[in-house]
Amino acid sequence: MKIALLSRAPECYSSRRLVEAAELAGHEIIVLDYLRCRMDIKPGNPTVFYKGEQVRVDAIIPRIAASYTFYGAAVVRQFEMGGVLTSNSSLGISQSRNKLRCHQLLSRKGVDMPITGFAHHIHDIDALLDSVGGTPVILKLLEGSQGKGVVLAETRKSAESIIAAFRKLDANFLVQEYIEEAGGSDIRALVVGKTVVGAMMRTAAEGEFRANLHQGGKAVVIKLTKEEKELALHATRAVGLKIAGVDLIRSSRGPLVLEVNSSPGLEGVEKATEKDIAGRIIKFLEKQQETKSVAPQVALR
Repeated sequence: MKIALLSRAPECYSSRRLVEAAELAGHEIIVLDYLRCRMDIKPGNPTVFYKGEQVRVDAIIPRIAASYTFYGAAVVRQFEMGGVLTSNSSLGISQSRNKLRCHQLLSRKGVDMPITGFAHHIHDIDALLDSVGGTPVILKLLEGSQGKGVVLAETRKSAESIIAAFRKLDANFLVQEYIEEAGGSDIRALVVGKTVVGAMMRTAAEGEFRANLHQGGKAVVIKLTKEEKELALHATRAVGLKIAGVDLIRSSRGPLVLEVNSSPGLEGVEKATEKDIAGRIIKFLEKQQETKSVAPQVALR
C-alpha cells in the first residue's frame, strides 16, 4: 500500500513510530502537513493536492490536532470522497473532538460516564451544579486536549466564579461530576479495530488532579477487567471511531468513560506496555484494505 500520514509533527514519537511500522511492513508512506493540502471539489472527481502535486494514495492515517479539527477533518473527508481508506473517519474525528457531542453520543448509546451537564445562561448555574451532585466539580472546555482547559472547582463559590468567567469569555464548557475515589488516577485504553491492544494507568503528579502525561502524570502498565475492555470498545463504536484512546476512571459504581481521543499519543502506552502499537495500527489498515479489495462491486443504477 501507499499510505499518507496526515501530521503536522513528523518528528514527534507517534509519527516516527507509524512511519517505522509502515516501512517495516513493506509499505510506502509519506507524511503530509494537512494544512498544506488543497482540495479541488469537482463533480465526480474529488482530489487532494499537496504543495501543487496531486496526492494518490491507498490509505491515510489522520493525526489531526485539536486546534485544526475543522480543516483536518475536511481533508480526511475529501480523501474519503475519493475512495481512499482511512484509519478513522472524518465524522468520527469530528464527533470525538467536540466534548459535548461526544458525551451526547455516549449517553445515547448507554455508555457509563460521570454525570455531565451543559448550559448557557449564567442564571442556570445553580441547577447545573445540582444536576451533577454539587461540588467538587470538574469544568471542561469543549475543545481542550492533553488536560488543557480542565479545571477542578472544590467549592460552590469557586465553581460559580469560574463558570461566570468562562461565560464572559463566551467559552463553551461542560460541568462534570468529580470522582473522588479515583484518587487522581485514570486509565488510557488503546483500541484498534475490535481489540484493546494496550492499556496504562496514569497517576497525577503531586498537587495535580489531572493524570495526563503532558501534565506530569506517571504511567504504568495495567491489565483491564473484562468490563473495562468492553466499555472501551463500546465507547469507541459509539462515537464512530476505529482507532481510539479511551480514558476510563474507576469509580464505586464501576468503570466510567471520561473521553475518547481520535489521535491518541503512542509514546506513553508503548513504553508502559512494551507493545508495538504502531505495528498493530498498520496491520489493521492492511486488513481493512484486504476487506475493501474483496468486497463485491455493486452496479449503480
